[in-house]
Amino acid sequence: MPMGTDAENVRERLTALKAELLELSRSGREDRRPVELDQQSVGRLSRQDSLQVQAMAQAADVRRLQEVRRIDAALQRLDDGEYGWCTECGEAIEARRLEIDPASPRCAGCA
Repeated sequence: MPMGTDAENVRERLTALKAELLELSRSGREDRRPVELDQQSVGRLSRQDSLQVQAMAQAADVRRLQEVRRIDAALQRLDDGEYGWCTECGEAIEARRLEIDPASPRCAGCA
């Protein structure tokens, strides 16, 4: 791990980010559920709005789960002693970059 990187602090940040993303995913389940076809209770425009909300919620959930996978990969790199090193070129990832995105797998040059 590059100098100036505190492994336990990084692990705490990554774990907290992961927990937050998983909680957002759980809380958004209602918006992702199938839209009912009952035309008596929902008009055509309301149904379109519901479908749009559902599609946006599903897309947001996909992005959250991709981020969870990035965090899991960063935690694995931390366990393997490879955290903070670029997965492309092997050089140290800039501390400021890891401060902004602790799950970043690449240095600025390779990103």
